[in-house]
Amino acid sequence: MKAVVLKSFGGVENLEPRTVPDPVPGPDEVLLRVRACALNHLDLWIRAGLPGSKVKTPHILGSDVAGEVDGRRVAVFPGLSCSTCPACADGRASDCPDFGIIGAYGGSQGGYAEKLAVKAKSLLPIPDAMSFTDAASLPLTVLTAWRMLKTLGEVQTGQTVLIIGAGAGVSVAGIQIAKALGATVIATTSDAAKVERAKALGADHVVHVSPAELPRAVRQLTGGAMVDAVFEHVGPALFMDALRCLRPSGRLVTCGSTSGPTVELDMRYVFSRQLRIIGSRMGSLVEMREAWALVTAGKVRPVVDKVFPLAAAADAHARLESRGQFGKVILAI
Repeated sequence: MKAVVLKSFGGVENLEPRTVPDPVPGPDEVLLRVRACALNHLDLWIRAGLPGSKVKTPHILGSDVAGEVDGRRVAVFPGLSCSTCPACADGRASDCPDFGIIGAYGGSQGGYAEKLAVKAKSLLPIPDAMSFTDAASLPLTVLTAWRMLKTLGEVQTGQTVLIIGAGAGVSVAGIQIAKALGATVIATTSDAAKVERAKALGADHVVHVSPAELPRAVRQLTGGAMVDAVFEHVGPALFMDALRCLRPSGRLVTCGSTSGPTVELDMRYVFSRQLRIIGSRMGSLVEMREAWALVTAGKVRPVVDKVFPLAAAADAHARLESRGQFGKVILAI
């Protein structure tokens, strides 16, 4: 089969089109004919050589996949776990010692290829009117946003949520899920051109200011009340400024650190206001099915920035790395 292989860690030049053997499904797996695969920042980090990663080259990246199995149009839950340990039994699959993500962790190859062996239980039906490229744009970001907002963030009707980085794929999902949960949504963007697009997704307010000005802008929008929850994935570029947007006993949920791994934190501000800082990593199959129900009901819409052919995976990486996208960057296969 045709695939794009990461031959060694480093720049986009290390993504190489190759012909490789077809995968062989295990006893609980099926062979998926891949039609589309979405990129995530995780792909960029692994390609560059993510510290602590057990990925070995040559490797096929790609966690968000849509395709066909025996004529059925399906997307794929990207998580991997043992299903038997105490964490899995307790519904905490991402705490499983064997937790992995297709194409990233757990020894799995990914979707930058024509075929992929996947767990039969991980298949998600694609709505009839949805294309493969649209379907591939959704699983990982929708699941991540659902866990951040619903499971961990405990967002409820009538609350106010601050969504950081409106153009990112996970934020595109976050805006829509927060609205589906009945929240008022304030979104941020560093690009004025993205303001109206974020509003079109349902954001009640979109803030285009510097990080230092963010708390004051939120205070004005909320009449001084500030927000119940912050949805964060950027890291040190604005972490403390985002934290200052919380009301007392508010919670900040974070799933990433695209601007770097280390933040400066004024602990006095955290304990004096009884704030909660919560880390989040993807989610379980149960949460995936809950989140996918919003997709099939039309409450979360796919947002695709640009589609590239498989052989142009390096160009797709460059597009995502530029941070100019709004929505997901996709490989059509």
